[in-house]
Amino acid sequence: MSGVVLVTGGSRGIGKAVVLSLAAAGRKVAFTYRDSEEAARGIETESRGMARAWKLDLADRSRPGLIVPEIESALGEIDGLVNNAAIRRDGLLASTSDADWDAVIDANLGGAFRCCRAVLPGMIARRAGSIVNVSSLTAVRGVAGQATYGAAKAGLIGMTKSLARELGKRNVRVNAVVPGLVMTEMVADADPEKLKALRAIEALPSGTLPEDVAGMIAFLLSDAARAITGQAFLVDAGSTA
Repeated sequence: MSGVVLVTGGSRGIGKAVVLSLAAAGRKVAFTYRDSEEAARGIETESRGMARAWKLDLADRSRPGLIVPEIESALGEIDGLVNNAAIRRDGLLASTSDADWDAVIDANLGGAFRCCRAVLPGMIARRAGSIVNVSSLTAVRGVAGQATYGAAKAGLIGMTKSLARELGKRNVRVNAVVPGLVMTEMVADADPEKLKALRAIEALPSGTLPEDVAGMIAFLLSDAARAITGQAFLVDAGSTA
């Protein structure tokens, strides 16, 4: 594939690693950010013009449908989508408010749904495309205090599998990547004891870097993965071995 890849949440962490990896390989990338415009512009510079940033808040339900034609008008047809943007509001389920539950589910699962819906008419018409949804180890191995986040990320895996069935005959592939503990800004405020426990179950002492996850995503977007769809790949330093 040689079209544009749209990466949500591309200004930091795993998303940033994906953007820079694809750009280094010669792919044109559109990526989104929510708050940090300065960081986003820095990535544009670092990518030497191969990546361009768009502002997107997944709470804005109308924005995905508007941003796709903007990107295609500026860069060309989108044939890859990486649903990476996410939010966390950790806490025990018994004390989780309806507002926090709704915000996490709507952003992490609903946002991915709306981004998929926005790119699919073009992919289906061209009979070509690859979507990668970024899930979480919490979806397959419970973490206390992350029931809401885990529910949203598990929903991504379910959506991945059903969407792969819907789109296979139109030559559009859909897969998920399930990262283990990746030390990014998103976990900077996590309980140190919880992080220690998660590291303790890893089989590989080196852990998982954002670039490790980005490598799997880049593979799944490529023609080398043309026979792979409907799968969820763990990149977790052996945590689930």
